[in-house]
Amino acid sequence: MSVPIVRLFVAVVVLFALLVAWTSRWSIFEADDLRANTLDKRPLFTALRVKRGAIKTEDGEVLARSVRTRGGIYERDYPTDSLFGHPVGYAKLVTGELSGLERSRNDELSGTTSELNSIIDQLQGKRRAGNTVVTTLDPEAQRVATDALAGQAGAVFAFDPRDGAVKVMVSSPGYDPNLVNTREGLSPLNTDRENAPLLDRVTQGAYPPGSTFKVVTAAAALDSGKFTPDSTLDGRSGRVVSGVPLRNDFDQDFGDVTLTDALVQSVNTAFGQLGEELGKATMADYMERFGFYRLPPLDYPDSQMIKSGLRSDGRLLPVTSPSVDVGRMAIGQERLLVTPIQMAMVAGAVANGGKLMEPRLTEKVVDPDGRTVKTIEPRQYSQPISEETASELTQMMGRVVEEGTGTAVQLPGIDVAGKTGTAEIDVANDIAQPWFIAFAPATDPQIAIAVTVERTVGGFGGTVAAPIARDVLASLLER
Repeated sequence: MSVPIVRLFVAVVVLFALLVAWTSRWSIFEADDLRANTLDKRPLFTALRVKRGAIKTEDGEVLARSVRTRGGIYERDYPTDSLFGHPVGYAKLVTGELSGLERSRNDELSGTTSELNSIIDQLQGKRRAGNTVVTTLDPEAQRVATDALAGQAGAVFAFDPRDGAVKVMVSSPGYDPNLVNTREGLSPLNTDRENAPLLDRVTQGAYPPGSTFKVVTAAAALDSGKFTPDSTLDGRSGRVVSGVPLRNDFDQDFGDVTLTDALVQSVNTAFGQLGEELGKATMADYMERFGFYRLPPLDYPDSQMIKSGLRSDGRLLPVTSPSVDVGRMAIGQERLLVTPIQMAMVAGAVANGGKLMEPRLTEKVVDPDGRTVKTIEPRQYSQPISEETASELTQMMGRVVEEGTGTAVQLPGIDVAGKTGTAEIDVANDIAQPWFIAFAPATDPQIAIAVTVERTVGGFGGTVAAPIARDVLASLLER
């Protein structure tokens, strides 16, 4: 073979290899980046003609579906209106605006595959269609939670601590995702700053946790081995913490008190002492174990979630910062801001023997032919505390409901373990943030829950948030 022919052959082979590499880059290796490029409008036009998969509950109730309009164009329809607005989200296909599960499960819902697979499907005569996403959400309990909030700004989040299946995810005020396809679109919702209906308070609401955070402090105290449920603490009101007197609610003086009784009666000074003696490093360690300072491990858009932790000027502040008052942080005050999902995760870890499972909204994905193509398996997120510590905390939280500040959540025949919280917002005007976290049944936990209500006047966790938690727990457990 002559040298020119060999050179020509080599050149053709090199050019062919470059062609394969270049097309593979966009069709396989960087296909996701190409689809995410806002300058590329082709996916939007394509998506309008694809029948997007439905979103359903386990019992078959349709939460989102595609409806064909004129010209073969599809739009999304949400039969339950505002009931599942936040967890399901919206899909405005003409602009590519997505939120909630519509965004986090977009590939499954839109039937998106690589360009290579698309070409193969076309050659085989297959028409692109979206898959159905089956959620873990419980419609009846979702309605109960929504009704219990009664229009108050707040949030309810409940999940199964054994496998992470989310049963209730309510943010109030809510919104009707059907509005996104009207002429006004999202504009009225975006401009309603007073109610902030698009804010998912479950994953984006940043609130001081008040005394619910004492569960984290107690967990650190017990699990570190530095304290036991019977350890004695100073419960006198007016005890000096970080150089400033700290008082108990109603200025009650408890004297010497055990750690258990301090949790049952929610004694601020005892937990302030606990925080100081544990120290910032230990508190930081256990907070991170529970998931603080990280985005929640939920199948939900990262842009719709925030991290829980100390905040200063809008930024996360390390627990070990010299400016942090660890005693007041230990009682859920200072600059500590948390999301309801984070506090539900705290309750869930205690309920599940110290093992924290990843919360998940999705049970499975089903193709247009009815075949299950993906099952979302339960995954352990972390093990913040030992099984022994979880057992001790369960008994302590059980007494909170039996005889302490959480009696309003009691259910006939069902043992509940919980903790109230009433975070100070505006002391002068008696404005507070009521909380309640719990799990039940205490001896065989099936549901962990967090409830909070924004800026109530004269309200407490035990009188405002606990009754809401009771109604939701009853809905899920008494069927």
